[in-house]
Amino acid sequence: MRNDPLLQPFQLGHLTLRNRVVSTAHAPSFVEQGHPRDRYRLYHEEKAKGGIGLTIMGGSTNVSADSPSVFGQAYAGDDTIVPWLEKLAKGVQAHGSGAIIQLTHLGRRTVWDNAHWLPVMGPSAVRERAHRAVPKVMEQADIDRVIADFVAAALRVHQAGFDGIELLAHSHLLGQFISPMTNRRDDDYGGSLENRLRLIFQVLKAIRAELDTDFIIGMRLTGDEELENGLSGEECVTIAQLIERTGHVDYFNVLAGAPYDDLGLAGWVAPMGMPSAPHLPVAGRIRQEVNLPILHAGGISDTATARHAISSGAVDLVGMTRAHMADPHLVNKLMRGEEERIRPCVGLGYCVDRVNQGKAAVCGQNPATGREGHLPHVIAPSSSKRRAVIIGGGPAGMEAARVLAQRGHTVTLHEASDRLGGQLRLAAKGKTRRNVIGVSDWLESELSQLSVEIYLNSYVEEEEILSDAPELVVIAAGGLPNELDFSGAELATSSWDVLSGVARVSGSVLILDEIGDQPGAVIADALAGMGVQVTLATPDRAPHHELGPTTGAVALRDLYAQGIRYLSDTECAVLSRDGNQLRANLRNVLTGKVTETLFDHVVVENGTLPNDELYHALCSQSRNKGQIDISAWVEGGPVLPLVKLEEGFDLIRIGDAISSRNMAAAMHDALRICSHV
Repeated sequence: MRNDPLLQPFQLGHLTLRNRVVSTAHAPSFVEQGHPRDRYRLYHEEKAKGGIGLTIMGGSTNVSADSPSVFGQAYAGDDTIVPWLEKLAKGVQAHGSGAIIQLTHLGRRTVWDNAHWLPVMGPSAVRERAHRAVPKVMEQADIDRVIADFVAAALRVHQAGFDGIELLAHSHLLGQFISPMTNRRDDDYGGSLENRLRLIFQVLKAIRAELDTDFIIGMRLTGDEELENGLSGEECVTIAQLIERTGHVDYFNVLAGAPYDDLGLAGWVAPMGMPSAPHLPVAGRIRQEVNLPILHAGGISDTATARHAISSGAVDLVGMTRAHMADPHLVNKLMRGEEERIRPCVGLGYCVDRVNQGKAAVCGQNPATGREGHLPHVIAPSSSKRRAVIIGGGPAGMEAARVLAQRGHTVTLHEASDRLGGQLRLAAKGKTRRNVIGVSDWLESELSQLSVEIYLNSYVEEEEILSDAPELVVIAAGGLPNELDFSGAELATSSWDVLSGVARVSGSVLILDEIGDQPGAVIADALAGMGVQVTLATPDRAPHHELGPTTGAVALRDLYAQGIRYLSDTECAVLSRDGNQLRANLRNVLTGKVTETLFDHVVVENGTLPNDELYHALCSQSRNKGQIDISAWVEGGPVLPLVKLEEGFDLIRIGDAISSRNMAAAMHDALRICSHV
């Protein structure tokens, strides 16, 4: 621990950080009426409890009325936020972490038809593909007002007791003025690099005139836009040097890329299928040319990479933001010598994509993240021990076993196949999403640490379960492939059979993807990797409709590159044999027009039906008849009696054994029920 580069203290301005690990600014969409209230506070407090050195909050906190929230940001443009900021700062600082708020004006990177319906502004009328608005060209009065808004917001943050602010000068308004791609002005704010930096200099000078040097000002700055007509790496070094010379900035948070479309966002906040820590050399280049401390975050999800980032001298502070969503107690585990027990971020992209779909950010594998008000990250022991039997070794069953074992119950898990993991074993096929198996690997390791008794190749029946005299039975048996209902559907093959190797396909293959989520992309990726000619038909208006912008962009990039052919707004009306091939009558769901095409095989992805036969067999014999208190389930309270009962057993079912959903829902079921048993 004494020699670990990540755990060394660091002096940032007036603030001594206890280690080099940072959670960088992001907007988890937990705000209420623009305020970071209790849910927001508890989310960041958990990281502070977990030992992090610095948490930068308020990702993209807006300072002006014409910078409306598009992904759940806070609003610091009036005084109503101050009491909530005070609670937030005190809550985080009380647990030993530094506390900084990020401030921004979104510029063109927002929408006009939200909040006050004010025109979107920018340095020039250059539209962003991601948020689609055509900005109004800012006038001097607009510029002066925005400078004043930055100052007023910074004063509110200072009043609330924060250690500092971070100005976002990348992709948002301040960065839009710097980049020649978005700034085409011919006045004092355009043309030369000094002119394009004028707004940043004015904002910094105005804030420093009001706040003394004990208040930290950081700047999130691009090190290379990696775009034609964008800022080059060499220009970004010069920009950092010029900003440093003002004497107004205490650190740089360096990143690279340009999130102006979905693939650009994926390069910036990378899901699996993208390189690990691709922009560390960019940050290192700026560190060599300036004297200010350098923070960098971008695809650094594991401690080995983070440790290298510090020890190699590339950066001074390392951002592990999504890694802390997967495990907010990452640093504490490092300090205890339990690095192998850190729950790894595998790059599901679920958190980022949900925010960009207008939903709250939750972690796809840690259901307590963002739900700290009613779900625990640290499992407390139960006062009443039970004998628990779990049926199913997928993510729902493994999470249930982990939580129940940590509660102190005696846990036995039965899995029908020869390996744990359930549908995760199928989800890891292909190339783009193969890292998802890391979720299963961590859970399996935890069950070994907790001495859960595991039986593989175990097809248990009702009598076998009852003979063990359990006090709790958890049905986590998942689901079975759901067939499509059309004439000739029996001639099709399920995606499960293809991914598991039970069925072998070749030649030309039609995938009928009814769901539009990750499984359809995985089966297409796996088949293309086998050299199959793939056509994917979906009744949705676009392929892989349920995927968010980052995972969707990466999946489509890879699938297009493999020659996948897509048919949107299309369903199969009839499937029939034609010699050694299958004739598919494909119908446009909007026009009703039918076309006939021959394929060697047809593969169906239609989600699952619950594997619930055992559950129904046990219902009448269980103490609770298989039912739970839905109101308590919603509120995160105990859904079963808390006391140890003398005889009989309680019965619950979770995950796809209830209905076809996803891993996040399955593990959420497991934690919110079992943490109270």
